[in-house]
Amino acid sequence: MRTRIAPAGLMFLAITSVGWGFNWPVTKFLLSELPPLTLRGVTGVLGALLLAVLAVIRRDSLQIAPAIWPRLLVAALLNVTGWMVLMGLALLWLPASEAALIAYTMPVWASLFAWPVLGERPTLLRTIALVMAFAGLASIMGGNGVSASVAKLPGIVMALAGAIGFAVGTVTSKKYPIHLPPITAAAWQIGLGCLPVAIVGLALETTHLSQVTLVGWGLLVYSVVGQFCIAYVSWFAALSRLPASVAAIGTMAVPVIGVVTSALALHEPLGPGQIAALIFTLAGVVLATR
Repeated sequence: MRTRIAPAGLMFLAITSVGWGFNWPVTKFLLSELPPLTLRGVTGVLGALLLAVLAVIRRDSLQIAPAIWPRLLVAALLNVTGWMVLMGLALLWLPASEAALIAYTMPVWASLFAWPVLGERPTLLRTIALVMAFAGLASIMGGNGVSASVAKLPGIVMALAGAIGFAVGTVTSKKYPIHLPPITAAAWQIGLGCLPVAIVGLALETTHLSQVTLVGWGLLVYSVVGQFCIAYVSWFAALSRLPASVAAIGTMAVPVIGVVTSALALHEPLGPGQIAALIFTLAGVVLATR
């Protein structure tokens, strides 16, 4: 039986991809002014607090039933804490482009896990979409793939672990859904996931707020509201409306959007490889949602 793709799910998926895509150049700029764990952890906690306030305004309950807590903690660990920490550490050993390429092998793992766990057999179109999306990501790196070496091995392992963890979190959330309003679910997951990152960052890193520029403060506001509030709420809303494999493949537009916006905002290279990546990846996303 053919699975019907919900238009609202595609809309939320597009919002997520754009929000997370824009966050690549935003984070790259902010890391020149703030340390990584403090930046990621504190902005996430602030975003979670804003979401909690919004939930109260909407009269959504923030109470969590005892049976939901295990699912909530697992989702926060895999989709928030693990992803941010592992990807951040991977960048110590890998160029951003290579880390992004490994990170977005996530749809492969999600598709593989979704088959035995959810019974979502990979269709021909989704398989072709996956191949096209990876062709797009390979184009970002000039079609040379990832040059593995002993020096890069820790970064490769961490990026791969983060991708697999996020895929497991995606499939687990579909198998054992968290029955909460989207804003409430996002507030708790982001808050629980980012709080330990913020604590470790504040304890170990040195932050000089006096060095943050006016542009930096503006981008911090975007990081809190755009990435953690709007994009994450949209992701959970998309995940509740789409097959896990479709939602995962759709996120492969994120690194391409990040490359293009980085070229525009930070004057990074935007050559034939990046343009080919945009065409391949977006075509793959369209096929995946057919």
